[in-house]
Formats: sequence, C-alpha cells, structure tokens
Amino acid sequence: MNRAKPVMIQGTMSNAGKSLLCAALCRIFRQDGYRVAPFKSQNMALNSFITEEGLEMGRAQVVQAEAAGIKPSVLMNPVLLKPTTDVGSQVIVNGEVRANMSAADYFKYKRQLIPEIMSAYDTLASENDIIVIEGAGSPAEINLKEDDIVNMGLAKMVKSPVLLVGDIDRGGVFAQLYGTLALLEPEERAMVKATLINKFRGDVSILKPGLDMLYKLVKVPCAGVVPYLHVDIDDEDSLSERLSSRARKEIDIAVVHLPRISNFTDFSPFERFSGVSLRYVKTLSELGNPDMIIIPGTKSTVSDLKWMRQNGLEAEILKSASHGIPIFGICGGLQMLGKSISDPFGTEGGGEISGMGLLDIETVFAQEKTRTQVEGSFSGIAGMFAALDGMNYRGYEIHMGQSNIHGAVLQKGNVYGSYIHGLFDGAGIAKSIVEALYKKRNLTFDENAVFDPQTYREEQYDRLAESVRGALDMKLIYSIVSTGGV
Repeated sequence: MNRAKPVMIQGTMSNAGKSLLCAALCRIFRQDGYRVAPFKSQNMALNSFITEEGLEMGRAQVVQAEAAGIKPSVLMNPVLLKPTTDVGSQVIVNGEVRANMSAADYFKYKRQLIPEIMSAYDTLASENDIIVIEGAGSPAEINLKEDDIVNMGLAKMVKSPVLLVGDIDRGGVFAQLYGTLALLEPEERAMVKATLINKFRGDVSILKPGLDMLYKLVKVPCAGVVPYLHVDIDDEDSLSERLSSRARKEIDIAVVHLPRISNFTDFSPFERFSGVSLRYVKTLSELGNPDMIIIPGTKSTVSDLKWMRQNGLEAEILKSASHGIPIFGICGGLQMLGKSISDPFGTEGGGEISGMGLLDIETVFAQEKTRTQVEGSFSGIAGMFAALDGMNYRGYEIHMGQSNIHGAVLQKGNVYGSYIHGLFDGAGIAKSIVEALYKKRNLTFDENAVFDPQTYREEQYDRLAESVRGALDMKLIYSIVSTGGV
C-alpha cells in the first residue's frame, strides 16, 4: 500500500504564518497533480467548523482542505481545544466533546490521545500522496516539550521532515530561528531540513548576508523568503489583523469583539465591499454610531454578556436598537438578545441570567452540543432586510444552548438572530444586506460590487499559491518531501 510523504511546518512562535503557508503548500501540491491533505494533531482555537457528519474541527484545517480541493474531515484535526477560561478548555476528540479540562489536567492526559491521533493520520496517509502537517506555537517551549504531541513529538511519530518558519515582520527573525534551533535536542535539530522567513516587506537581497551567516551557524538551508501576503483568506488566530482597528467608510458595520469571540470569520463577506468598513470593537468609545451592529458567537455566552453589561456596550446596543439601527446576533449573540439564558447543568458555571430582551426567546444550555450542517431558504423576513426572503443559505450550527427558534433567522423589528455560522457566505446574502444599509442612508450602492463567493475563494487560493511558489525553492521542498531530507 502506498503511504503519503509528510512535510511539517513548525514556527518560531504563534502567528508566524504556519496555517497560511500550509494552505499554500496544499494548493501548490494539488496544482502539481498530487493528492494532498492537511493535518494538525492538536489545535487550540475558538473558530471551528462542523463537517457533513456533524463533527467539529478547527477552521484552519478546513481552509487548508479547501486549498487542497478536498472535503474537510475531522481526521485532519483529531484533537481540538476550545478555551473556556484562561486556564481550561473543552477537549474535542475526533469531532466530539470528550471533557472540560484544566490546562494541568490536559497536560497529564494528552498522551492517551496518541493512538487516536495516529489512527487519524494513518488513514489520511493511506489515501494521499502528501500530508502537509501544521505544528502549534513553537517547538522550543522547553517547559512543554515533555510528552509533546503536536510539534517535534508528532514529527518523530510520523517521521516527518520539518520546515521551520520565522516571522520577520515582528523583528528578530534570525534570533528566532537560531534560538529555536539551539533549544532543540540534537535529534530534533536533525529533523529541521530548511528554514523559511515569512512576512517580508522589501528587497530580499538585503537579507542575503544574514541568511549566509545563519547558514554558517546552523547548517540548515533557507528554502525561501515569503513576502507579506495580501490575500483574502480566512484567518483562525485571535491575533488576526481582521480584528485590528479600521477606518470607517460609507457604510459602517461594528462587530462586538467579545473576550471569547468565536467564528469571527462569519463576517468576512462584508469586507469585500469597497464602501463597507467592518470594525471589531471592545469599548463604548470605539462603537460610535455604526449602520449595523453584530454580536458574534462566543465560547462563554454568560460571561461575555456580563462583560458587555459592565462596560456599557449592552446599554448602547439597546439604545441603538430603539433608534432603528439593525442588530444581528449569531449563535451566542442570538442567545444574548433573548429574554434569558439558563445553565442547569453547569456548562458555563450554572445559574440563570437575563438577556437583552430584544428577541422573544429563552435559552437553556443542554448537556449535548448541537452540531449540524444546514441549508434552506429564508422565509418570513420582513422590514429592512426583506429582500433576503426566499434566498438560499447554507452553513452550520454549533451550540450548547437550545432556544426553540424556527427557521434560519428570528426577527423582531430591526433585531435579527440566527444560530447559523456561515450565514452571510451564500451568494447575494451579504450584498442584499449591504444594499439595504445603503438604501437606509440614501446612498447609491455600486452594483458592480457583486461577486461569486466560491469563485472568489478559488482565486484567492491560487493567488496565495502563486506568491508562495515564487518565493520558495520548490526544488528543495520537493527533495525534502520525497527523501525526508535525508
């Protein structure tokens, strides 16, 4: 039986660009005629996705699967950690909730997951030519290296060569690469077959003396210097630039940047309209007077509602709703807009809290999580967004709370709520909402702003692959893949 050749991207730190580079390699290998799949043994993220089978996985591997031209599968991300507090996470194994654990408890437990991780990897390896593996954080976290299952520990288990990427945009890239390699054990250093420098702005020739010096020090070749990429591909990391402050445009949409915000990529379709600003706001002063307010999903609905209550955002949202500003809640945001949230099984600590009272629903947290893909047509939508009525949608639901709503969207006046992630991705849906916001402001909407989401995504993956292919020594990369770097 043929078995896939692995190649692993590890980083000198979090947000070094591992996820995007893995997506790029998936696309490049696919373009070159190989069957390729992504893999990340353990992911920690609040942005997740529900597969056709109703199983939950990290969104980064979904993006990488799309780049590879295949359906997402939990085999690509067998362990997902969704932080519930600063020191604890929900542990999801093979797409299903296993337990809530403190960081200390999970550290003791995680080696028990190796058989399931290897089973997932072996299945993918039997079905593909190349597996592109993504590490997590840094392999040089010397306090965490024992029992590692996601960086060098995994590389050893699957016998994968490693490409080590450093982020030059944040400075000190040579120290990043040299320091990381210096902290690895000799056996681990031998597995690093090339370095990569990511997010470079400027003339690559300026780096050459540094690259030559680094090679003399570590005897590891540099496989390329990747430019700072300007592609519109969903980010998973909470450090995403999408969450940074942005200038206001003709139409201003504000998303409340909740402390435990999840699936914020739900709203990226609005960014693709040149006259629309999509801003993520944490304070009352940042909110201002937007044309629409979105309350997104969250891993901690009750605590994030209390956060809004304490910092004044809730009161301002209630005021905005009374003045006719459209308010749209997704998942946890929908729950917050209702009358009450009850937690009888202690999912988020137990108890009951009143909601904002803008929608006529009561939410009760269940013991089992709802995980399903959904599709259909909008019905019963009136008022400002009435043009949505009859349009087709497709997305997925992932929530503990049960709210007894019927249909895709619950509406009361200018307040809307839905459990569906990916709701705005459907053809024409974001455009219809933006057009309504323009009309409310008596502004002219540019009809040429319409685009096909699927075609657009494919174009972005191709742009990503073109940029990265041009920056890398692909002959060296293929040599590392085919021989394991030996």
